[in-house]
Amino acid sequence: MTCALAPAYTIRWHIGFYPTTLLEAAIVISLVVFAWESRSSWRSLSWRSPFLIPALVFLLAGAIAVVTAPSKVAALGLYRAYLLEPMAFGFVLVNVVRTPARALLIVSGLFVGAAVAGLANSVVVADGLIHHTYQVTQSPPVVIYLTANAVALYVVPLVAVAGSLALYGQRHERAIGAAFVAAGLVITVMSFSRGGYLALAAVVFALVLSHRRRIPLLGLTLLGLAILALVPPVRTRVLIETQNVYGNTIQSRLDLWSATINLLRERPIFGAGLAGFPERIVPFFSHFHTLANFIDPHNIILNFWVETGLLGLLTMAWIIGVGFAVNWQGWRRGPEGWRPYHLGVMLALVAVIMHGMVDVPYFKNDLSLEFWALLSLSWAGRTWGSRGPTVAAVSTARSQPHLG
Repeated sequence: MTCALAPAYTIRWHIGFYPTTLLEAAIVISLVVFAWESRSSWRSLSWRSPFLIPALVFLLAGAIAVVTAPSKVAALGLYRAYLLEPMAFGFVLVNVVRTPARALLIVSGLFVGAAVAGLANSVVVADGLIHHTYQVTQSPPVVIYLTANAVALYVVPLVAVAGSLALYGQRHERAIGAAFVAAGLVITVMSFSRGGYLALAAVVFALVLSHRRRIPLLGLTLLGLAILALVPPVRTRVLIETQNVYGNTIQSRLDLWSATINLLRERPIFGAGLAGFPERIVPFFSHFHTLANFIDPHNIILNFWVETGLLGLLTMAWIIGVGFAVNWQGWRRGPEGWRPYHLGVMLALVAVIMHGMVDVPYFKNDLSLEFWALLSLSWAGRTWGSRGPTVAAVSTARSQPHLG
C-alpha cells in the first residue's frame, strides 16, 4: 500500500504546525507495524549490507546540508522526506521481502501507483491534443504531478523492472511485467518528456542486448522507434530542440548549469544546502526571467552537489556504484528467481542516470522512495536468496509473527 501511494505525496495537510502527506503517513504506519512485529526478534534482522556505510554517510551529508541551508526549517523537511523516511522504509523492505513472491508484491505496488498517476496524466494530455488546447511546443498539462517530466522520472525506472520481469520472470511475473511495460510506454510517450524518451531508449536497448535473441528484438525495437518518430506530436516535440523556438530547453539548461557552476565555485564544499538552491542561485543568473522557475540544477551531478555538498555527491556515486555491483553479481550468479529483479534494478539505475543528465531524478518524495525501495529489493535478493528457499522460509516464519 505504501509503494502504491508513492504519488500521493501531493495530498498534503498540517497537524498543528507539522506539515505532512498521505505518503508520509503510509511510511510511518509501515515503520510502526514493522517495529511492533520485530520487537522480539531484532537480532535476526538483516543489518549488514554494502549499502549501510554509504547510506549512513549520506545521512551525515544531509545533516550537514541542513545546518548550512539558509532555511533550517525547509531543509529539515526535505531531510525527513528525501533521506530519513525512504531509507528507513528501505530497511524494512530488506527484512520483510525474503522471497521473489514478496518482491513481486512490492514492485506491483509501485506499478499500481505509477499506472494510476501516469494514465490519468495521459488522459489529460490526450484530451488537450484532441481538442487543440495543448500544443506540443508548450509544457504538457498535468494532473496529480506538477510537471509532466515528473511522470516520466517516476515511471521509466519501473518500466526497466517490468521489462526484465516480462523477459525473464515466471509466467505470472511475465504477465504483470508485460502489462506495465505496455502502460509505461504509453505514459512515457504521452508525457512528452524528452529526458524520459532518452532514459526509455537506454532501458529498451539494454533489455534487448541482454537477451539471447537480441538481433530480431533489436530489429523490432528500431522499427518501433521509426514508427514512433513518424507520429507528428512526438516528432515535433523532439525536433524543437534543434530550433531556436519556445519549448527548446537546451539553452535554458546551459544557462542554468553555468549559473550553478558559478555558485559551486564559491561554495564547493557545502553547496547551497538542502532547499537552498532557489535563494542562493539568484545572484548568478544572467537570464533570470528564463530561469526563475527552476528550483534545482536539473542535472544529477550538480543536483547532489548543490543540495548535499561534495560529500553527498561522492557518497551518492558510491551508493549507485554499489547498486550496479550488487545487481550485476545477482543477475549473473544469483538465485534464478531473483535474477529478473536484479537486472531490473540495475537498468532502473541506468534510467535514473540517463534522465538525470537533464533533470532531477532523486529529490522528490516519490522518487527517493522508489530509489531506496528498488535498492533494498536488490539487497534482499542477495541476503535471502543466498540462504536458499527453505532457510529463508523458516527464517521468515520465525522472525515475522502473524497478525490476527
